[in-house]
Amino acid sequence: MQSEAASREMLSHFSNPDAVKHYAEGPRRFVPGFADLHRMTSILLAEHTARDARVLVLGAGGGLELKSMAQAEPGWTFVGVDPAPAMVRLAEHTLGPLGERVQFHEGFIDDAPDGPFDAATCLLTLHFLNADERRRTASEIHRRLRPGAPFVAAHSSFPQGARAQWLSRYAAYAIASGADPEMASGARAAVDANLSLLSPDQDAQILREAGFKNVELFYAAFTWRGWIAYA
Repeated sequence: MQSEAASREMLSHFSNPDAVKHYAEGPRRFVPGFADLHRMTSILLAEHTARDARVLVLGAGGGLELKSMAQAEPGWTFVGVDPAPAMVRLAEHTLGPLGERVQFHEGFIDDAPDGPFDAATCLLTLHFLNADERRRTASEIHRRLRPGAPFVAAHSSFPQGARAQWLSRYAAYAIASGADPEMASGARAAVDANLSLLSPDQDAQILREAGFKNVELFYAAFTWRGWIAYA
């Protein structure tokens, strides 16, 4: 399991009222093609799911990917899981009437229903977990999916041999996108100090070890990677 101290640190940020209030601004400034990532996720999941699919969304706080998928696929319903109560409330606010199609659970993957689900996503989340817990979490997602169901994962992942250079690019992109330079520099330092960063090859291997097949990279943008895989 992820250490209790690491879990507390992660939750403290997403329980900070100011951080929650301005959450939606962060991904758009720090993640190149953020909205496009959501659109691609819906397209990839739809290739192998029915119009009435039930989708598991781990790390659903904020509600941005839920809103995008719900708008793209009117027949899908969702189970959203997130450990931060404030982020769940923000997701409910973000979704508005679309929230009628979402059932929320506060907690981690072990707090999610057993399924089986027709598809699953975990966006901008797995980098908070160390390699062992990342593998365990991916395995638990796999266990909750129907055979052949698609899973999309996207998070911070880049070659670690040039870590400092890539993190500087991460901050530079945010500044170019309108982020305050001091805030971007602080975010760079926090990512370097607190996130369990792995290379794309390591992340893809973790998905395979969790039981997923046909793991394919579909998204690469500076320090971010996204994969589609199948249970």
